[in-house]
Amino acid sequence: MNKPLPSENIGDGINIELSVTLGSAILRVNQLLKLGRGAVVELDRGINDYVDIYANDILIGRGEVVITEDESIGIAVTDIIKKQL
Repeated sequence: MNKPLPSENIGDGINIELSVTLGSAILRVNQLLKLGRGAVVELDRGINDYVDIYANDILIGRGEVVITEDESIGIAVTDIIKKQL
């Protein structure tokens, strides 16, 4: 009979790519080609709106942008999206 693995070993050695989307914008090709250094593209979200959190391109949650103690950008997770079966 197989022993169940201890919970602290579940997922060891499995890498997941996390990415965060601040917002999106739709541009025409000619607008895209005109972009240069210093150009600003307005996104569809406000400065205090949530960001989307993806794991391997699957939406898993939402959060807020924060500055960490070492002055890096981080995300405070506010919602976890549970997949409906």
